[in-house]
Amino acid sequence: MVKEIERTGLPVVHVCTVTPISMTVGANRIVPAVAIPHPLGNPGLSREEEYELRSKLVEKSLRALETEVSDQTIFES
Repeated sequence: MVKEIERTGLPVVHVCTVTPISMTVGANRIVPAVAIPHPLGNPGLSREEEYELRSKLVEKSLRALETEVSDQTIFES
């Protein structure tokens, strides 16, 4: 699905917990998520820490969208 959307000219970021699977399906911009049971958060954190964690994931994803890529790229930081 990611590759098909990008073929229309829209950049896509694939946020995932298992980056090798994203590589296999051909995602170009890959942002690693937190953990398999809670990919976009951590229920063990305080409300403020959870907000910070999610904000960083969104910011990283937005930077990935703005970045031109010529091949598959994992945005670690």
